Amino acid sequence: MKQQVMTAPGAIEFRDVPVPEPGPGEVRVRMKRIGVCGSDIHVWHGKHALTPYPVVQGHEVSGLVEKVGRAVRGFKAGDPVTIQPQVTCGTCYPCRHGDYHICDSLKVMGFQTTGAGSEFFAVEASKLLKLPPRMDLEHGAMIEPAAVAVHALGRAGGGAAVGNGGASGIKGKNILVLGAGPIGNLVAQAARGLGAARVMITDVSEFRLAKARECGIERCVNVGSVDLAAAVKEYFGEDKADLVLECVGSPATISQAVAVARKGTDIIVVGVFGDKPVVDMGTVQDRELRLIGTLMYREPDWKKAIELVESGRIRLAPLITDHYAFADYRKAYEFIDANREKAMKVMIVLEA
Repeated sequence: MKQQVMTAPGAIEFRDVPVPEPGPGEVRVRMKRIGVCGSDIHVWHGKHALTPYPVVQGHEVSGLVEKVGRAVRGFKAGDPVTIQPQVTCGTCYPCRHGDYHICDSLKVMGFQTTGAGSEFFAVEASKLLKLPPRMDLEHGAMIEPAAVAVHALGRAGGGAAVGNGGASGIKGKNILVLGAGPIGNLVAQAARGLGAARVMITDVSEFRLAKARECGIERCVNVGSVDLAAAVKEYFGEDKADLVLECVGSPATISQAVAVARKGTDIIVVGVFGDKPVVDMGTVQDRELRLIGTLMYREPDWKKAIELVESGRIRLAPLITDHYAFADYRKAYEFIDANREKAMKVMIVLEA
């Protein structure tokens, strides 16, 4: 079979490797779709400090079960599935307390361990989730970033995963999302789907804001031409937003978040920062703001994401802007580099 390998920043080659035989507790998946995310692009540019080379990428994926190991129950050939890409130790403090997503020895497929960028992929059955039979496999590959959004919202108040009750922190609330890229868009959609009273999303790209409108986000603000503080008060009233989520990972947006947050509220830091930002901690202290990190997801977040997508409360089709064949993996990355604003979600298509 063919396997995609990034041998160094900006260098991708395809290798012929044996089709993996699943172990007793494993499932072999025929890969169908692989989504490219911003973290993949960081690796492409050599700016993902925790990723060694060579590396097989692919962590936003869907496929069809082809063969199951003899000890596997609950899966059969032909089942549509997606894969949870975390590899954890199971023994550290976070793992022992249910927070395996922040395992002290966390490895993520496609970064610190082999990803699913191949025609077939063998993986522990415990990492698979069945997709609804009628769900488009392209949407199945986007359950991963949707789970990121669900988990981020569940962090409000330092809470549990949404699937474990964290949704109570969103229902009836006013939510401000900074950044209308794929993750920001999904955060805004998930907030609306979980019962938020009002949702506002911001960006400097009219294209991305138009995508947000197409996905049903009520208030889309271009902060390149509109004063954010005034827009927040105009839409939410004097009480402003109940929760702010920074989904860009830039000094400008974290500064905006601190500046417009109501006293005593949470700012969820969803964006991945390439450089260390300067944060106005004086304002954080004076206004009793809470800066809360969020990383990846747990299984309940995936299940809630599947539910939101299946019910139509999250719309994925508008976000999938481009497709490339598996053999054109490199061209997909080059396209994203050349079209940063308009390449929302690029899908790698495997038809083998």
